[in-house]
Amino acid sequence: MKLRLGIAAFLLLAGCGGGKAPPAPPPPQVSVATPLQQDVVDWDDYTGRFVAPQDVELKARATGVVTAIYVRDGQDVRQGQLLFALDARPYQAALAQAQAQQVRAEAALANARQVTARSRKLAEANAVSKEELETNIATERSAAADVAAARAAVRTAQLNVSFTIVRAPFAGRVSDRKVSLGDSVTADQTVLTRLVSLDPIWFEFEGAESFYLKNLRQDQRGERGSSRYTANPIDIQLADETEYRWHGKMAFLDNTVDPNSGTIRAHAVVANPTHFLTPGMFGRARLLGSGTYRAMLVPDEAIVTDQTRRLVFVVGADGKLGQRVIETGARVQGLRVVRAGLAPTDVVVLDGIGRLRPGMQVAPKRTRITARPEAQAPPTAPVAEPASGQATTR
Repeated sequence: MKLRLGIAAFLLLAGCGGGKAPPAPPPPQVSVATPLQQDVVDWDDYTGRFVAPQDVELKARATGVVTAIYVRDGQDVRQGQLLFALDARPYQAALAQAQAQQVRAEAALANARQVTARSRKLAEANAVSKEELETNIATERSAAADVAAARAAVRTAQLNVSFTIVRAPFAGRVSDRKVSLGDSVTADQTVLTRLVSLDPIWFEFEGAESFYLKNLRQDQRGERGSSRYTANPIDIQLADETEYRWHGKMAFLDNTVDPNSGTIRAHAVVANPTHFLTPGMFGRARLLGSGTYRAMLVPDEAIVTDQTRRLVFVVGADGKLGQRVIETGARVQGLRVVRAGLAPTDVVVLDGIGRLRPGMQVAPKRTRITARPEAQAPPTAPVAEPASGQATTR
């Protein structure tokens, strides 16, 4: 009997022990840190193309036959370099004729002056009439006018002779020639070639009205000068580059906003001493978009997107999670700028975001936010170098 009672008691005690709830799991461990604080400058992104500041079609200024071509297609040329020559013989003959007319007019003037001088002396002795003296003076004046006209004709003929030589009006690069030796060209009509300047070169782009308004407000607050009056820096990368290798200064901002596109035109001046940059090239640019300010930086993976809001988890003194709605800015050194919503002393959760909920108890593990190499930042998508279609052995 006693044995049965002992077994029953043992089973009762075992049953009571098996009904206890299992121990709660430990709170999840998360890495946390306060935001990294640094002085940063914002840059606004634009796309545009390089444009030649000077772009002209060189036309013949004289009518004639092309007798010489001194430039190769696509050649870089200096200012004043000889490019084309036309048959100058008809214009040289016209110049010689004009010079002869000038000599004749000067001779007539010299003779008229002598006659007038004699008439003045005779008039003093009342040997000639007043009317005859006035006629001689008028003849002298007419001869002087003929000399002036003859000299003007000589200058015109000299210009026409000079127009048979075509020189580069500025340094740059020519296109292909539009005429050949022996072609007959017409003054101010026939295009000989096209010439564009290369150094410096312009980078032209259009900015949205919202960016323009932002920059105007910054100028009013004294944070950043308007590009209309200030040579703000601009950095440019080409289609096959991942870094901003080209640097320039803002030089122009248009006086109106296009009502159709809601954009305003602008251009920057970029040094191009090697002539690598070519008009028409595409580029992506960043323009100084703010003054220097103190910013808080956090990794992008610490930010949660909730429809239109962006949030971060923060750990309170009691180890429980809270949330902060933040306003984000640009990326810098692989981190995201937080413009508002976060305090420098907030302890931000850096990992394990997907399994967290507000109010949860966590085990924070202190760490530090550090700047990341640029290679870890989101890369741009450069244009891949095209493969050749064929190859031959040598």
